Amino acid sequence: MRHTRGRVVEVDSVAELEWRLAAGARSLTGWRLRGLDLTPYGAALSACDVAGALFLGCVLSASTEQSLRARGAIVFPAVPGSPVDSYRSHLYSARELYDTPDYQDSLDARAYAWSRGADPDLAQALHDHAIDAALADWIQGRRLVGVMGGHAVLRGEPEYAAASRLGHALGGSYVVATGGGPGAMEAANLGGYLAGQPAESLDEAVAVLSATPSFRPDTGAWVRAAFEVLARHPAGADTLGIPTWHYGHEPPNAFGTAIAKYFRNATREAILLEICSAGIVFLPGAAGTVQEVFQDGCENYYADESSTAPMVLVGREHWTQTVPAWPLLQALARGRPMEPHVHLVEDVEEAAALVLSHR
Repeated sequence: MRHTRGRVVEVDSVAELEWRLAAGARSLTGWRLRGLDLTPYGAALSACDVAGALFLGCVLSASTEQSLRARGAIVFPAVPGSPVDSYRSHLYSARELYDTPDYQDSLDARAYAWSRGADPDLAQALHDHAIDAALADWIQGRRLVGVMGGHAVLRGEPEYAAASRLGHALGGSYVVATGGGPGAMEAANLGGYLAGQPAESLDEAVAVLSATPSFRPDTGAWVRAAFEVLARHPAGADTLGIPTWHYGHEPPNAFGTAIAKYFRNATREAILLEICSAGIVFLPGAAGTVQEVFQDGCENYYADESSTAPMVLVGREHWTQTVPAWPLLQALARGRPMEPHVHLVEDVEEAAALVLSHR
């Protein structure tokens, strides 16, 4: 049973509802009941004060719904045709998103296909709001470090191994958070997940994954390789992925023990940067990673010294020649409180050492 701030009571199972009613609860004011089949409970609800109670996506008979509304309850019905629970109270797991052997039939694929359909905006907004609340609960008591990088890095490439080593080094002190997709994001989540195990275990996992280097052409095979690694190492450290259905071509990686998947990419980007209080490491990437560099740079530009988080760009040639973001970032930082917190390094070992030095 979970209480939130003040008088708010979250009720996410009929077992909890029955327990509370049996214990004598007669006022549901401040309650939030989510996704419950309440058709057998019409009589019990009629005996309760429901003014101000929220019924989110619950199944109700027509007479019970009418009674609840008339007595001051607020009822948000389930969204017809939606494959996702718009009122969910917890983050996703990889097993939940990949709930069928064939990826095309999975919840992840169904949700993306549905999001491309006709006018699902309200349901998506409700869903993303619910994910916001669940994520806020999940990060309590955890300190997060972000790793940003390109989705195109293949398993087995040196860049993938490097990103996994970075996650492994950081995961012993922080929760590793990424954009939750493939490539460097998956590698960093993998390293963070295996942070409590020796480097040899990480090398072995990377070797297993390298046999299926990409989610193309078969996302199912790509995911099964990840689940094989998870089966070999069932008790990893907490990690976080924050992917989006905006990019349908980017399936979420399975090494986020918690997955906050959003429909709206702008919301996802802002949240991801905001919650990484221990700083962010930016691995070589293209447009998406560049956007994240300057979005984070803008936050730090206007921040005071006490709230400035480290920014570490990895790869001197990439960030000064291939994608010359560093000179502009350096110019923006000059004379600001962020200046001593902005770094350009050559490799992930230097990056990890810098972040860990700020503990």
